[in-house]
Amino acid sequence: MSVFGIQSQLLEVTVVGCNKLKDTEWISRQDPYVCVEYGSNKSRTRTCTDGGKNPTFQEKFVFSLIEGLRELNIVVWNSNTVNRDAFIGSGKVQLQKVLSQGYDDSPWPIQSKTGRYSGEVRLILHYSNANKPATSYAPAAPPYAAPLHQAPLYSMPPPAATSAYPPAATAYPGPSPYSAYPPNSAYTQSAYPPPPQAAYPPPAYPPASAYPPHAYPPPPQASPYHPPGNFLSIVLFLLLNALIF
Repeated sequence: MSVFGIQSQLLEVTVVGCNKLKDTEWISRQDPYVCVEYGSNKSRTRTCTDGGKNPTFQEKFVFSLIEGLRELNIVVWNSNTVNRDAFIGSGKVQLQKVLSQGYDDSPWPIQSKTGRYSGEVRLILHYSNANKPATSYAPAAPPYAAPLHQAPLYSMPPPAATSAYPPAATAYPGPSPYSAYPPNSAYTQSAYPPPPQAAYPPPAYPPASAYPPHAYPPPPQASPYHPPGNFLSIVLFLLLNALIF
C-alpha cells in the first residue's frame, strides 16, 4: 500500500496505557497522564489517579495527517497538586507501519532526560485509507505480466520436436514394412479361415461307413476265449504226448 498522498487524511491514535513507568513519588502513588503531539496538534489524556507504574487510559484521539511528517511525540507526566507536574519520560512513534498496513499496536519506549529507560506507552494506531489500492504499484504490474507474453518462446521447442519425427516416418512409410504380411482381408478371410473349414473336418474323421461299430469288437477275437472245449482238448493232447514220449 502506498504511503503517499496522506495530506489531511485522518489518523486514529488510542492511548491504551503505560507499563513499568519510572516512579517519581517517594511516599504516595504517582498520577500519570500522557500527551500526544503531532505537528502543532497536542492532546492529553485524563489523569490516572494512583495509576502508579502501570496506568490505564483507553482514550482515542484523531489527528489530521501532514505530508512529510511520519512520527508522533509522546510525553508522560506525573500530575502534582502542590508542585509542578513531574516529567517521567518521552519518546517518538514512527508512522511508517500504520500508514502502509493500516494498523499498528506496538508498545513504544520512553526515556528520561538523561536518556535512561523510563517505561513504555501502549498505543493503537489506525489509518483507514491504507486499505485503498496503491497507484504507485501500477507501473510495476507490466513486468509481472510480461512472462505471460513470453509464453510463445517456450512453445517453440514442440514444433522443432515434431519436425524431427517426419524424417523418421519416411523410413517407416506405413504399410511397406509389413509388405511381407498379406493385408488383413487376405489373411483373415482367404488364407486362414477357408483351409480349416475345407481340410480339417474330412481327414480327421472318416465317414461313418469307414468306422463301423462292429469292426472294433470282432467276433473272431472273442471265439478263442469262450469255448472251453478247444482249450481242454489241446491240454489233453499235450499231456498224452508227454506220457508217450
